[in-house]
Amino acid sequence: MISVAIDGPSGAGKSSLAKRLAADLGFVYVDTGAMYRAIGLYAVRQGADLHDAAAVAALLPQIRLDIRLEGGAQHVYLNGEDVSTAIRAEQIGMAASAVSAHGPVRDFLLETQRSLAAGQNVLMDGRDIGTVVLPNATVKIFLTASAEARARRRCKELQEKGQPADYATVLADIRQRDEQDTHRAIAPLRQAADAIRIDTSEIDFEQSVALLKRTIQEHS
Repeated sequence: MISVAIDGPSGAGKSSLAKRLAADLGFVYVDTGAMYRAIGLYAVRQGADLHDAAAVAALLPQIRLDIRLEGGAQHVYLNGEDVSTAIRAEQIGMAASAVSAHGPVRDFLLETQRSLAAGQNVLMDGRDIGTVVLPNATVKIFLTASAEARARRRCKELQEKGQPADYATVLADIRQRDEQDTHRAIAPLRQAADAIRIDTSEIDFEQSVALLKRTIQEHS
């Protein structure tokens, strides 16, 4: 079985690129960030203190997550509710970053993530796939781009969805997210020693797809 781990900061395009690559290569795509976002969504709905590990851990027994492939797209179900759209809100992205810093949350999801990679070719993206979740992945890629490039892309994405997007605000959020992800005590965002670093700041989506596809094929 071939497993591809793609790690990198928020807004680097991991999910969009991973979905396309998985479809092109015939792999199963696993969006681990969506799992953390679902837990963040539940914690927000329950009014929990997102930075209180004990408070968040107390909610985990109430959570049932299902990942389903429907119409070629991954859908995330939280206690039977399709939350695939709800988890993409900016507020929930910040909540996901906060709850993912807690050990019990990561333990809760770890075995689920690893089991998805057993027995099938998978392409999995997140913050600690190559370092923690799949340390023996066939190919490890650290996908990055400058904070400014990521903010511009995020603003364009929001505007295309008809949502307000202020560049300065989005840039500040990305920098805050980077700070949280790289400095958390448990499984911080970092490049695995054997990962291939790819910076997409100066190339577009199709060029990024071609570069990542070539990289995966050359190393698997």
